[in-house]
Amino acid sequence: MTFKRAILTSVAAGALLAGPALAQQKIKVGNLVDYTGATSSVGKISGPGKVDAFAWINANGGINGKMIDVETVDYGYQTQRSIQLYKKWKDEGAVAIQGYGTNDTEAMVGFIAQDKIPYFSLSLSGHLTDPAGVSAKAKEGKIKPAPYNFFGAASYSDGARALLIWAAEDWKRKGGAGKPKYIHLGDNHPYPLAPKEAGESLAKELGFDVVPSIQYALAGGDFKAQCLALQSSGANYAFMANTTGANIALLRSCATVGVNVQFMANIWGMDEPGLKASGKAADGIVWVVGQEAWGANVPGMATFRAISNMSDPTGKAHRALPYVRGACQVLYLAEAMRIADKAGKLNGEGIKAALEGMKDFVPAKTEGMCPPVTWTATDHRSVDTVGLMRGRVTGDTDQGEYTDLLAKGVIKMEKVADIKVPRKPEWLGY
Repeated sequence: MTFKRAILTSVAAGALLAGPALAQQKIKVGNLVDYTGATSSVGKISGPGKVDAFAWINANGGINGKMIDVETVDYGYQTQRSIQLYKKWKDEGAVAIQGYGTNDTEAMVGFIAQDKIPYFSLSLSGHLTDPAGVSAKAKEGKIKPAPYNFFGAASYSDGARALLIWAAEDWKRKGGAGKPKYIHLGDNHPYPLAPKEAGESLAKELGFDVVPSIQYALAGGDFKAQCLALQSSGANYAFMANTTGANIALLRSCATVGVNVQFMANIWGMDEPGLKASGKAADGIVWVVGQEAWGANVPGMATFRAISNMSDPTGKAHRALPYVRGACQVLYLAEAMRIADKAGKLNGEGIKAALEGMKDFVPAKTEGMCPPVTWTATDHRSVDTVGLMRGRVTGDTDQGEYTDLLAKGVIKMEKVADIKVPRKPEWLGY
């Protein structure tokens, strides 16, 4: 694991724009990334998205002329390491933190609330969406109120619900006989377990038979035994709750033993590199997407090319889905910091208030890339429309980079649906 202090190189450029007095004012922010841990298959893509976004913000005037002093650390997906870093950043006066995983974020909810430090995470656990502790789960003592936790995407639970709504219709379209069977697949770990209860509950409501879940490790491995168990279960729709690294291994193992099931995956469960690495085993997989894909013909793409240029001045890099997702999280926070600063409250409480005042908010010049978000003081479910993508793999993916395979049409990503998931009160914090 590496430990890298990265005060952004663009500070000097931003300072020239902002003037010497303001440029001397630094705003401390911590930034967790996972480049080496169990979820590094997506962490190595999302992390640079966050780092580039911070650099781009500073290069374009910072926060009303004040530069962000961001420290980016690869914590290797280790909870204790994240807690150590949180305490360090708090002591150094951080006004906000960009976090990462479910296990560490959920472990720190109490600290975060007590210290009043807005904490964006790349964990999209539904357990983090009840700021006031009014949900049934909070009243039962199963989750803690999370007033300072934020993320700008559908929760894992809402993602699973969207996939199930689609699967129920898919079963009808295909003329399926009887009740379809649904199964949850994932490690025994807070991240893949976060949407399990929500998914299985809705599956029953929608008329699925829910069969016993199967565990497979986040770290990957040979999963033929799990695939044989999946085959024996008779499941028609299998939800993969791990990240791409493990899912690639599972898909390839299941192809080896001839499993015939409609695979579905959460938002971190598949992407462009994952399609290449999985090959034909990923053909037909449907998964949750939170932001637009690289190269989309939307107004906000120009801004994302400028963000990407912070680490790729050639402008040639193709950024996979997690990169855009990571950058969007930083852009939401930056806008809240600007609002708080203008109000004379550039602190945790001021930033929280700014975020909770956003309604269908899209960061400036990112239209079409970052989804509109709404947070309130009683509901931190930021979006209620969930995009679903289908992967198509039509040939050999062993040769060439995924960018070449996309250009040749060997791998494709097709938009399947945008599913509206209602903000039901009983689904808050769940």
